[in-house]
Amino acid sequence: MRTDTENLISGLVDELQPVRPLRFWRGLGLALAAMALTVIMVVTLGGVRPDLAAGRPDAMFLIASGLFLLLGLAAAVTVVVMGSPRVGNSHDGWRWAAAMAGLLPLAALLLALGDFHAAWIASEPEHGLLCTVYSLGLGLLTGAMLVLWLRRGAPTSPGYAGLLTGIAAGCAGVFAFSFACPFDSIMHIGLWHGLAVAVSAFAGWLIVPRLVRW
Repeated sequence: MRTDTENLISGLVDELQPVRPLRFWRGLGLALAAMALTVIMVVTLGGVRPDLAAGRPDAMFLIASGLFLLLGLAAAVTVVVMGSPRVGNSHDGWRWAAAMAGLLPLAALLLALGDFHAAWIASEPEHGLLCTVYSLGLGLLTGAMLVLWLRRGAPTSPGYAGLLTGIAAGCAGVFAFSFACPFDSIMHIGLWHGLAVAVSAFAGWLIVPRLVRW
């Protein structure tokens, strides 16, 4: 009996293969590279907004794109950390960035409550859906990179990790497409750009857990 046990253990040990440890900075670097590549794709293929081309960026562009970038980075950092769970790790830092970015759709909602028709027109609905769709598509690269990272790791909360992956991907897509989107109204940004992040977050929560479970 002892010999059988020793043979079993020996067989299991012989099958072990060395695995490269997950490094936080490597994971974050991959996410940042995906975001940067997405921006380069937009600028190269779609050009940039007139105000950026003139070197005079609109204040709303700076504020909105900055908030989406901040939320995307915060969510991506949390996903990278979740790939290597440790006792004492906190996964709540992204909520502050979400609260700040959430002011954009909240402001759009308040404006719509005052005068829905005027707010709807101001949202540029004929272009808004395209902004949402393009942002979702552009976020796929960042989302795929984070999914691959999670598959190499061991997230203890796949649903939570999926939600944050979707948020990071959606924000990355919105940030990248903002360089080409010429609309600066709070209604357009809060509704259509915010919708892209919300849809991406839901898709991540729904799909990613199935992709990271072995």
